[in-house]
Amino acid sequence: MATCPPYPTHPGGPAGGALRHAHWWQRRWVRYGALITLLALSGLVILALVRQQTGTEGFLVGLGLAVLPVPLLMAAFRWLDRVEPGPWRNLLFAFAWGACAAALIAIVANSFATKWIATATADPSSADTLGATVIAPIVEESAKAAAVLLIFLFRRRDFTGIVDGVVIAGVTATGFAFTENILYLGTAFGTDQLSGERGLASVTAATFFVRVVMSPFAHPLFTVLTGIGFGIAALSPEGRQLRRVLLPLSGLLLAMGMHAVWNGSSSFGEYGFFAVYAAFMVPTFGLLTWLVIWTRQRELRTVRAELPSYAVAGWLAPPEPFVLGSMRARRLARDYARQHFGKGAARSVAEYEAYATSLAFLRHRARRGRAGADFGGRERELLHELWRRREVARPALAYAARATAPVALPPWPMYTPLYGRPYTGSATPYPGGAPYADPAAAYPAYNPYRS
Repeated sequence: MATCPPYPTHPGGPAGGALRHAHWWQRRWVRYGALITLLALSGLVILALVRQQTGTEGFLVGLGLAVLPVPLLMAAFRWLDRVEPGPWRNLLFAFAWGACAAALIAIVANSFATKWIATATADPSSADTLGATVIAPIVEESAKAAAVLLIFLFRRRDFTGIVDGVVIAGVTATGFAFTENILYLGTAFGTDQLSGERGLASVTAATFFVRVVMSPFAHPLFTVLTGIGFGIAALSPEGRQLRRVLLPLSGLLLAMGMHAVWNGSSSFGEYGFFAVYAAFMVPTFGLLTWLVIWTRQRELRTVRAELPSYAVAGWLAPPEPFVLGSMRARRLARDYARQHFGKGAARSVAEYEAYATSLAFLRHRARRGRAGADFGGRERELLHELWRRREVARPALAYAARATAPVALPPWPMYTPLYGRPYTGSATPYPGGAPYADPAAAYPAYNPYRS
């Protein structure tokens, strides 16, 4: 029997047809190749510069110590991004930009500016202080913010709110801090080699304690302020162009200010570092952590509020909005799929959850008048991706619904959608292999393709 598609055919024809006559520099592989080449060259140059300053042995020691906080920070940012996980390529780009391009810009610009100030004022000590408290925050935060700006402009579909801004900014700063820590720790090790210091009294141990133990979150904390500015700008309507420009700039200025206070803490007296750490860094870290977790819970509420419309129209099973709005239920669904069908099935369930979340956010933006002109096409694309994965995802989500429901639920096949046809538990439970060829016919008050 021929089956009807569960969504209208996209009027644009085959994907990628619009690029058939594009100029060579507009081709995706050209842009990716240029970007990878830029980052690779930056990495090689920064590697040579750091190794020149630290020596081979110092570089290896610095590398071994600097890598320790990276997995923890990356896991924390990935955890924040679990509601609507962004593509790994964005995170890899952000980390590589911070570790290579931003670090190279910072080393070259800071060195040039400090030397110029020292020559102009004939006071090297003042030049070092001015470079650390004024030049470095401006250069470094601008260099890191460039990665957030690039993803905001060219991966706009993946940049939808505050959490995305926090994650991209945090990962970029983690890469930057990784390279900077190699330089500082390697230099400290070289100093110890010359002075003969060993153990806890060494400069290496002190540097490791300050940079890796006490403040591994320092650079991510500064740049996250910029990411929040971009995230709020992403939530702004398309017509508010001034607001979309001023918000990221405000976040960047806050990041520079916090960075300047942190770098200048050593000049505030014997206990200046600890005073700034206790009075500014820790409270700001706690406040931003609360803000990000609150935003994540708000995203889950958005999922629970927006997806029932698609369940009513037949695109989702009735319990799925509840499951997709709970991180515990999502995890149970993935575990069920992995145990019964393998890792590929678990990956399909994770993708189903991500696409459904994107669909909820898309509808939320549309209801608030913030959806772009491509709303209809994007909605059809997401529904298509959900429909492709339904055979594996629905049994897993049904199990998670029964396991986490606040009240006892009847067996899955007994569920009756609001539009009147029961779900039978089969892979294609509806005539023709789809819930309805036209969702509007099933539920006239709602048409997912009405822009």
